[in-house]
Amino acid sequence: MEDVDCVIVGAGISGLITARRLADAGVSAMVFDKGRSVGGRLATRRIGEARLDHGAQFMTARSESFATQLEDWQQRGLADIWCHGFESDDGHPRWIGMNGMNSLAKDLAEGIDVRTDHRVFSTTWDRGKWSVTCDDAQTVTASTLVLTAPIPQSFSFVFETVETLPRELWSADHDRTIALLAALDGPSALTGSGARHEPSDDIAFVVDHAVKGISPIPAITMNTSPEWSDLFWDAPNDEIEAALSELISPFLGSAHVVEQQVKKWRFATPRATWSTPCWSDNDFQLVVAGDAFGGPRVEGAFLSGVAAAETITGWCTQRR
Repeated sequence: MEDVDCVIVGAGISGLITARRLADAGVSAMVFDKGRSVGGRLATRRIGEARLDHGAQFMTARSESFATQLEDWQQRGLADIWCHGFESDDGHPRWIGMNGMNSLAKDLAEGIDVRTDHRVFSTTWDRGKWSVTCDDAQTVTASTLVLTAPIPQSFSFVFETVETLPRELWSADHDRTIALLAALDGPSALTGSGARHEPSDDIAFVVDHAVKGISPIPAITMNTSPEWSDLFWDAPNDEIEAALSELISPFLGSAHVVEQQVKKWRFATPRATWSTPCWSDNDFQLVVAGDAFGGPRVEGAFLSGVAAAETITGWCTQRR
């Protein structure tokens, strides 16, 4: 049994920036995530020599807070501007992690108590304390609980305890995404920025990571549309791969796929956005944050985590 001020479930950008801001304020926090690495949809994978982002492909900044974070990463050589639009310059620079998007999540996690490969099994509220138990039977107690996992997962932890949870928030679903990650034996047919962002009935986004600047060899990530993903979600793997191979062929040019992987995102994009950057209940010392609050963009999830940390530090000030 370990005691900390705050337990955070989910090590995506919302959970990580919450923990980072709390640490800066002198509030101890422990972060649990079921995945093998931090980052959530700030996800990067290697296939041979290729490096591919297979979740969020870029970031934009419309707030001073997130712009400051991007400038810090740029000064330290961790992030830079990829392009200023895909079909035309729309005035919003697209930022990327120079070593993949996941490298930015790892930077936020530096020096924070983050425990990956820890699936939260249950949470219990008793006498002003939260007890959080993982699937390895480890239990941690904390005065405050922050949930940053996708809303359906967060809801499952606390719906029997916290009666004030807004039902219209918890009933909102997420779009699914099936992604194909493919390493190529030569340049793809993607030119310019190396990406196509013209959503169709089948494809949401396609990018060549060599053109993007993060892979030493040509490698494509193709995210399918929510409709296509729903249609093939429960299909056999060989049927999914055959259909994906047909979809990607126009973007290959004269290149061939030498190795590929399929990635499924069950909770890829929230279908609805809550009206505030996070939801909280002072009586239960509970905060819920994530991209369903700030919006599905990376910046939205970041700002939701900032709001969660500000809420908790406010509670700490009141207790003092």
